Amino acid sequence: MTRRKQGISRRELLKGSVAAAAAVTIVPRHVLGGASEAPPSETFGGALIGCGGQGGGTFGGLGPGVRRLASCDVKFADRADNQTIYADYRRVLERKDIDVVAIATHPGWHALISIAAMEAGKDVLCEKPMTRFIAEGRAVADAEKRYNRIYQVGTYGRFGANRKIRKIFDSGLLKQCDSVVIQHGGVKVAEWSGKVKFKVEPVPNGLDWNFYCGAAPLRPYQGHRFGGTHRGYWDYEGGGLSDMSHHHLDGPAYQYGRDVTAPVEITPYAPPAHPEACGMWGWCELKYADGFTLVLESTEWGKPYDRLKPKNTDEGDLRKLLSAEDQKKLDALPDPEPLVGFPAAIRTRKRAGGNADVSQRVATIYHLANIAFRTGRKLRFDPVKEEIVGDEEANRLVHQPTRAPWRL
Repeated sequence: MTRRKQGISRRELLKGSVAAAAAVTIVPRHVLGGASEAPPSETFGGALIGCGGQGGGTFGGLGPGVRRLASCDVKFADRADNQTIYADYRRVLERKDIDVVAIATHPGWHALISIAAMEAGKDVLCEKPMTRFIAEGRAVADAEKRYNRIYQVGTYGRFGANRKIRKIFDSGLLKQCDSVVIQHGGVKVAEWSGKVKFKVEPVPNGLDWNFYCGAAPLRPYQGHRFGGTHRGYWDYEGGGLSDMSHHHLDGPAYQYGRDVTAPVEITPYAPPAHPEACGMWGWCELKYADGFTLVLESTEWGKPYDRLKPKNTDEGDLRKLLSAEDQKKLDALPDPEPLVGFPAAIRTRKRAGGNADVSQRVATIYHLANIAFRTGRKLRFDPVKEEIVGDEEANRLVHQPTRAPWRL
């Protein structure tokens, strides 16, 4: 080793340092990256907020190169150390080493945590359903733009959808469309129905029940409202329809261009709904301004749906709705670009395929169906104002109140 000269110049020192660095041939794998190691520029600090049964899978959706630095859940109230385990998500978001968060709480918390995380400079992967009601979704979409963050709902049905069909709708050549798409079953209606009678139970040790309820009303504790069965209560979700529909509708909504607008006419078929507990329903027709109709059928209650038949749902049928000249114009247009998944989006800073704007439109479909079931009547909806027309009672379910101190 060369002894340092007294009075060596800064230029000589830098020159010697560069030469020494060039002579080093052994470099740690985490610096270069590789199949199982990402370089520091490609690694991210991550946090999981909501550590129930779905939490691990949601965190995995952040992709490779994300290190789990924090876990947060209201059931950790008696063992939170505010270093790796938290009970209050706000303490997690204060950390500068957290770059991305996975949110797997009940949906009553999705909007508030997503907005706070993006305001704190974090990117967000949020479990479905996106939010508990329509106005929350718009607030999340506004926050995504305001803070210039990456946001993705944790379902990826749109990534396998037919982009050639999407091209037809994006082209603007198809002015009117009498397509009918029917989604049969798969929404766990009976499984995720709530209880209308129950005994009040003591709150389990370690659970912050007040924080769990969040912006929803503070109800007496009952075990069926906690864990997976929370889906059966309007306070936290919207039954099996909210739980499963984003999976089923994400692909069709993208494919048929239904993620840039919303239905204008909603026709329900269901028994009277309980004010607190989600229950059974038969079907719902959701018609768009261009004539496109989406039908959701539970197959679990009432008479089978028989009002409309599937129509004009494949590429060939839709092309036939265009003139020969318009078909040539369509062929001259480029196909839509492939969608960007969340792991790629947080690295490239390109907008995620399931971003907040399009996911809000997907969520609006099942929220409107639930509002129609709850009010028991046909509804009209304004896709621009995102309000139900001429029905203030129903519109209060679009803009639901929140319990102090929680506000959008």
